[in-house]
Amino acid sequence: MQVTIHAAKANLSKLIEAALAGEEVVIAKGDKPVAKLVPIRQRAFKVGLLKESLTGPGPDFFEPLPEDERKLWESSV
Repeated sequence: MQVTIHAAKANLSKLIEAALAGEEVVIAKGDKPVAKLVPIRQRAFKVGLLKESLTGPGPDFFEPLPEDERKLWESSV
């Protein structure tokens, strides 16, 4: 679908939904295409993705703090 800049301003929400649904949305100045509206691909974020890959000395960030350390953190707030 090709729309003018004026139509794009008036219908931006609908055009974004069309782009998210996979439709090609081209914005034109007069008859000349000047921009294309495309969705940004979202990537899932997973905590602990490299958990099995990380090794070495130091705290285990995936385990709860010992009670005495947790109390120190909470008392400093």
